[in-house]
Amino acid sequence: MSAVDHPEPQHAIRERFGFWRRSYAMLIKEFIQLKRDRVSFAMIVMLPVMQLLLFGYAINTTPHNLPSAVLLQEDSDLARSILKALENTAYFRFLYEVHDVEDFDNLLKSGKVLFGVEIPRGFERAVRRSDKPALLVAADATDPVAASAAIGSLGMVVQTALKHDLYIGDPPEMPFEIRAHARYNPAAASSLNIVPGLVGTILTMTMLIFTALSVTREVERGTMESLLSMPIKPVEVMFGKIIPYVLVGFVQAFLIIGIGVGLFGVPVLGNLFLLALLSTLFITTNLAIGYTISTLVQNQLQAMQMSMMFFLPSILLSGFMFPFAGMPAWAQYVGECLPLTHYLRIVRAIMLKGASMQNLRFDALALAVLMLLAMTIAVTRFRRTLD
Repeated sequence: MSAVDHPEPQHAIRERFGFWRRSYAMLIKEFIQLKRDRVSFAMIVMLPVMQLLLFGYAINTTPHNLPSAVLLQEDSDLARSILKALENTAYFRFLYEVHDVEDFDNLLKSGKVLFGVEIPRGFERAVRRSDKPALLVAADATDPVAASAAIGSLGMVVQTALKHDLYIGDPPEMPFEIRAHARYNPAAASSLNIVPGLVGTILTMTMLIFTALSVTREVERGTMESLLSMPIKPVEVMFGKIIPYVLVGFVQAFLIIGIGVGLFGVPVLGNLFLLALLSTLFITTNLAIGYTISTLVQNQLQAMQMSMMFFLPSILLSGFMFPFAGMPAWAQYVGECLPLTHYLRIVRAIMLKGASMQNLRFDALALAVLMLLAMTIAVTRFRRTLD
C-alpha cells in the first residue's frame, strides 16, 4: 500500500513565511537604527581607515634623520667632514651646535636630541700625528629601537670622512676611533623603555573611558536632569566629576611604577615630587578630554567608541610603540597635539635621566595648554547642552 502525500498545512506555510518577513523587518530596522546613529557609523568607517593610514604612512621601525647635536670644540675641515659623513648615513640630522658640556647634556636630558657627537679640541692635529684620538657619540638609549640602527651605522663613517681629507681611497689604518656611549639604558633593556611608557598609556585609556562613561551614564539614567536642577554651575559639575578620578589615576600610576621598580628594576633617578606634579597635570588633561567626549555623544556605547578613536592615534603617534623621531613630519605634528606624547617624554626623562623641570618645561607647558583647551571646550559644550 503506497503512502499518500498530504499537503502542507496552511498554518505551517504562514509560519515559515512569517519567520522570513519578521527577520526582514528586523534587518531593515537595524539598518535604519545604524543610519540614525551617525557616531557609530562614523567609527565603523574611520577606525579601519585610520589604522591603515597610520600603519602605512606614519609608522617606521627603522627611523632616519634623528635629531642630533654636536659639541664642537674645534672648527676644522676634518671635523666638518666627519659631521657631513654622519649626516650622509641618513640616520643623523644635526640641529644644534654647542660649545659647552652642560648644554650638550641638557639637550640629551630634555629629549630635544637623541644623539650628541663630541669632537674634542686638537682632534685634527692628533689624527695627523697618528695619535688615534677618540670621537665620542652619546646616544639617548631610552628608546633602544631608535638608537640601535644609528649606532650600527657608525663603522662606515671613518672611511667616508677621511677619503677626501687625508688619504686617497681608504686609509691604511683607522686614524681615530669612534666610541659610542648609550646613555640612560646602556644594556638596551626593553623594560626600561616600556614600563615608564605604560604609566602614560594606561592612564590615558582609563581616564578617558572613566570620565566619558561617568557623564553619559548620568544622562542615560536621567540623573543628570536632577543634578542640573540644583544650584550648581557647569564648571563645578566638571570639577566634581574629575577630582575623584585624579586620585584613581594616582593609585594606578603608583602601582605601575612600584611594580616596574620592584620586579623589572626600572630606576627612578629624578624627583618624585616633580613626577607626581606633572602626572597630576597629565591625568587632569585626559580627564578634561574624556569630559569633552561625553558632551559630544549620546550614550555609553558612543562614548566608548570615541574614546578608542582618540586612544588609537595616541599609542601609535606618541612614541610609545614606535620611535617618534622616525615618523614623517605631519605625523610628528599630530603627535605633538596628543598629551601622551609629552607625558612619555616627561616620565622617561625623570625616571631614567634624572631630568629637572628646566629640562621639561616645554612638555609641561604643552600639557598645560592642552588641559586648558580641553577644559574650555568641555565647559562650553556642557553649557550649550543645557541651553
